[in-house]
Amino acid sequence: MTVHRINPSILSADFVNLQHELERITTADLVHVDVMDNHFVPNLTMGPPIVERIQAVSPIPLDVHLMITDADRWAPGYAEMGAYSVTFHAEAAADPVSLARRIRDIGSRAGIALKPGTDPEPYLELLPEFDQVLVMTVEPGFGGQKFMAEMMPKLRRFADAKARLGLDLWLQVDGGITVDTIGMATEAGADTFVAGSAVFGGVPEDRIAELRAAAATHRH
Repeated sequence: MTVHRINPSILSADFVNLQHELERITTADLVHVDVMDNHFVPNLTMGPPIVERIQAVSPIPLDVHLMITDADRWAPGYAEMGAYSVTFHAEAAADPVSLARRIRDIGSRAGIALKPGTDPEPYLELLPEFDQVLVMTVEPGFGGQKFMAEMMPKLRRFADAKARLGLDLWLQVDGGITVDTIGMATEAGADTFVAGSAVFGGVPEDRIAELRAAAATHRH
């Protein structure tokens, strides 16, 4: 049976009351932490000191998504903080395989993310080097954007490669995930879903349950 992981994005949380917000999503699988540097994407969120505090108080593991330049330099530090999963962008890493191996050696899961315009082809045979692939279903940088259904063929290519290679690989989607779009992503092979306003825009526990139920009604 497919496990459907729901990872709320704290990009949609109340930044003044982050600890309280984390305590509202204890029924989620991981908390998605968006790190943006205003270089790789045109937005600035948080850096190592805040992520370290989130790691210290979060009741669920951290799924860190680095939307930053020079990932080769900075990503290992997030693994050293104890993040359960560290995902960096293919477009921001000089040597994605070496970086993934460093992250794994430290003890975190290593993920690679692809922006909507990035060709999946160069990464399909590298999949054994990663624990997660994040297919962006919006342009990274801001929450609340519309889900890009045209990314589903890319997701299917990763799902097919995962099956062909027999991998225990998480396929994550991030951007515009709601109860209306999660089924489309599930059918294309996703098993891990980042949702921001779809969770924090209501009672998080109820919203998480609704997303799980919507995902469960569809199968790859």
